[in-house]
Amino acid sequence: SGEESEQQIKMRAERLLQSSKADCYILTETSTQNIFKQIASVEPHLVIIDSIQTLHSSQIESTPGSVSQVRECTAELLRFAKESSTPVFIVGHITKDGAIAGPKVLEHMVDTVLQFEGDRHHMYRILRAVKNRFGSSSELGIYEMVHNGLREVSNPSEILLSQREFPISGVTIAAMLEGIRPMLIEVQALVGNSAYGTPQRSSTGFDTRRMNMLLAVLEKRFGFRLSTQDVFLNIAGGLRVEDPAVDLAVIVAILSSQQDIAVPTHIAFAGEVGLSGEIRAVNRIEQRIAEAEKLGFEEIYISKYNNKGLDTSKYDIKINWMAKVEEIFQAIFG
Repeated sequence: SGEESEQQIKMRAERLLQSSKADCYILTETSTQNIFKQIASVEPHLVIIDSIQTLHSSQIESTPGSVSQVRECTAELLRFAKESSTPVFIVGHITKDGAIAGPKVLEHMVDTVLQFEGDRHHMYRILRAVKNRFGSSSELGIYEMVHNGLREVSNPSEILLSQREFPISGVTIAAMLEGIRPMLIEVQALVGNSAYGTPQRSSTGFDTRRMNMLLAVLEKRFGFRLSTQDVFLNIAGGLRVEDPAVDLAVIVAILSSQQDIAVPTHIAFAGEVGLSGEIRAVNRIEQRIAEAEKLGFEEIYISKYNNKGLDTSKYDIKINWMAKVEEIFQAIFG
């Protein structure tokens, strides 16, 4: 530990573990030479460095945290890990943009990059694999911050869906994938008349440029006058999504808010929307349908181009095949 003293770490450990009997050795040191001396005498099964920006090596004449020091200290830890076959966890700071602080070569040197992210206004934290030499880099873990540490959330869909007693306009449910994990998320939209000269376009958790593209499709292809209205979009739960299958839920949420007609709470959506207004097929549709059925949804709207080789007899949920956005509008809003 280069940032906290032994006493501070011991206080945290006692609060979290309710015990100080863990077989864990704490060393408050920033010199890599002294760290390796202690490692040689202890011979641990695992080494955790907190943080790499506080370490310094005598091989480099620069201050801790500089580009050259971070690169050299990481290289020394890498050599040690390979020679001794000891796993090494390196904790690093991030910039305001969410990228790892320091040289980009740091990401190339390590085997796996895990990003622990979260909003201070939400109790949930997300562990995301940005890079993984031994598996998929599109995995996601969701944890809840409680008084005695982190608790794994085994079913993220339940926390990402609000408990609504009655339908509300502008709210839809999307069946998305994060890596290989299917999740159902809540998409919220608010469309209103612009009080100022220029309509506002704002999205939280969803790409604003993609939202503008979907708004252009609705206006050009289907005649919905959205150019004079404010449009706000939010992905509930503080999650950021990149799955194109969320497009269909976004469009239905926007239309629901504009028409002020609520979408039934038992309906889910999964489909990519093209520039001509067609609903395109998405991958792993079986997992999305199974997740929606598991959570009690009665209907799911998907692209009709997803029906190739799909055995619908094993599902109790009603599957609605759609090819164009106007078909969705007719089916839901009449």
